[in-house]
This record gives sequence, structure tokens and C-alpha cells, in this order.
Amino acid sequence: MKGSMAMGAVNVVRGSRSSPGELLQIYSHSESIALIVDHPQLFNRMADLFIAKATMKLVVLLWGEKSELNREVSDKFPIFKYQEITEMGKRSRKLLSDSHDARKLYDYEPISPDNVATLMYTSGTTGNPKGVMITHQNLLHQIKSLWDIVPVKAGDRFLSMLPPWHAYERATEYFTFTYGAEQVYTNVKNLKEDLRKYQPDYLISVPLVYETLYSAIQKQISASSALRRIIALAFLKISLMYMELKRIYEKQEQPSYPIAVVDWLWARVAAAVLWPIHALAKKHLYSKIQSAIGISKAGISGGGSLPTHIDKFFEAIGVLLQNGYGLTESSPVVAARRPAHNILGSVGYPLQHTEIKVVDADTQEVLAPGSKGIVKVRGPQVMRGYYKELGIYIRKNRIPMNKGYKHCHTSTIEY
Repeated sequence: MKGSMAMGAVNVVRGSRSSPGELLQIYSHSESIALIVDHPQLFNRMADLFIAKATMKLVVLLWGEKSELNREVSDKFPIFKYQEITEMGKRSRKLLSDSHDARKLYDYEPISPDNVATLMYTSGTTGNPKGVMITHQNLLHQIKSLWDIVPVKAGDRFLSMLPPWHAYERATEYFTFTYGAEQVYTNVKNLKEDLRKYQPDYLISVPLVYETLYSAIQKQISASSALRRIIALAFLKISLMYMELKRIYEKQEQPSYPIAVVDWLWARVAAAVLWPIHALAKKHLYSKIQSAIGISKAGISGGGSLPTHIDKFFEAIGVLLQNGYGLTESSPVVAARRPAHNILGSVGYPLQHTEIKVVDADTQEVLAPGSKGIVKVRGPQVMRGYYKELGIYIRKNRIPMNKGYKHCHTSTIEY
């Protein structure tokens, strides 16, 4: 993906589990001219439909051998292995560097930040998938801004189990590689073992994974002896109470009215009473849990709603869990919780140069805080529009074409 974007091509990436019909629809709608596939078995599954209805200049196999392709395929169009493509590139580069007339023979067209880098097709849950036009500038904004959320250092290790074609995963990859971090990929089957084996600094995933970890921890506690189970559950209950009290007295350091003063003082005193038990739990229970799940710096959650009880549980056991919000149309991150401002039940602050407002679905008027409405986002990460539907996108979002960057109508109901 990164190689094709670096040479100015526009890639259109989709998961291999998609049906041949869906892949053909996306291929045709995007006006693609070639296919890059994981392995021969995948292309054999698609071959009949694509040969009959699509125009392909070439096919590239990332893995596997050409001999594994159906016989009738090899006669229709050129097929290259990934190794052949890289060797051709090396030869072309050498010929170019050895030629004294290279500058005269070739025209080099620079890639503009506003050029489309990739088309990411939506899930299509409300109709046919739409081709989201993401520019180089959109992706660069994510790379530059995400460090505020994840202050990564060179050598940090990220464990991810997101689909590699998903906007969330792609932004994460570009960000981690830019800052010299290490990316490890896993799946549901190997998650537990890989957490223990690789001991990642960060886990990047969707809320369901953290729910799975929570369930596994609860199951482990339930399977222990009666005494251990009672102690563990008591520790967890007290730690949850302690963190709740801590939030009360940290929320307002200098109360301005009598009732708040009483609440603040009560929370301080009660938290002080519970703190020794919480500290004991950290030493004898939570340290073992942290060692088992291996997340040393933070878990990053996005791509869905993070349940409150999961949020509170990881806070209680001392694992930093940062929640965020975004969508494919915003490349994808719009807002996220910072390590120093990790407010539970929220998705944090907007990224740099990002504006968010909640408007009435009918009148588009900005609503007062606490009102229920539609979220609109404005910022340099917002897509150029939907491929072949730019006019519809402009009208729907009431975009003045002579004004800065665009609004994104998220269709998300918030209050």
C-alpha cells in the first residue's frame, strides 16, 4: 500500500473475506486497472467473475506461486509475483541512475498533498459501499497529530489485531513506522499468547478485544479457590470505589459552594481510608494481571463504543485505557483521550486543528451543550469526498467551496 502511494498511484484496499461480487463492485466503481492479491487461492475464487466482467492490465501475487493459479487465468493478462515487481523496480532504478540523459527522458510529477492517496470503501451497511477519497494531507495530519495521544518513542512495540485495510489500522501503521516503533500483528486465536510473548507497550484494537480480556480475567478469578476469589473480588470492588472517589475530589480542587465542599471533603477522607487496600491490591493482584496481559503503557480503543464497566475496570487495575472517536471519512481519528487527561466516559479532546459541533438534524443550527443532535467535524483530516459522488457530498454538508477545509457530516447522534 505504502509503495503504491509513494509513486503517486491510488490504491483501493479491501479485506480478502469480502465476497467476489463485492470485490468486483468496488473494483469497477473505483475504475481500478490492476489487482494485487494475497495468494493464488484468493484469486482463483474471484477469477471467473473478474475475467468475465472486469478489465485488468495485470495481477500481482504477494505470496504463493503462479503455478497454483487456474490454467485459464495465465493466458488472459500478465501475472507477476511480488518479488518480480521489486526486481523490475531495482533494474529500472539502476538504468535510470546510470543514464546521463535521465532528466531529459522522463518527466517527474511531484505528488501534491491534496492528491488522493487511497480510496477506502465504507462497509455498505446502509447501502452500496462508498469510496472515501483520502488525500496525502489527510494521512499526514494523522501522523503529525496522533503523537499527542500516543507519545511513542523509537523502539516501542505495538500489538494490533485490526484489519489491515481498515482506516484505523492504516493510520496506526503510518504513525508507528514514522516514529520508529515496532508493529506486531495478531488475531483473536493468538491474542493471549502474543500479549504474553511480545509484552507490547501499546495494544491497538476495538472495544470488543478489551471486553474479551476483561472476560478472561473474570473467568480466571472465578476458577480460583473460594478464598482467593473472595479476596480478588473484594479488592476489585474497593479499587473501583477508590477510583470513583478520586475522580470526585480531583474534578474540582477548589469547590465554590457548600455542598461541593462537603462532597469534596468526604471523597478525600473516604479515598484516604481505601487507599491502603487499593495499594495492597496493586501489589498482590493487579501486578499479576498486568504481567499476564503485558500492556506496559496503554491500550488504545476505537472503532466502537467502549462500555463503561470495561473503562472503569482497567482504570481500577492500573492499565491505562484511552478511548477515541473517528470514522473512515476523517482518516479516521477525530478525537481521543490524552494520557494526562484520560476522562472516563468520554472520547477526549479533538485532534489539532479539528473543530467539532453538534447541530440539529433538520435545521443544522448549532445546539447548546447537553443537547442531542448530529456531530459535524471540520479539519484537515476530513476526506475530499466520496468518489463519483462529490456533488452529493458537497450539497449534503453545505460546503462553501471557497472556504478552507470541509465539514464532515458524521451521521452520529450525540448529546
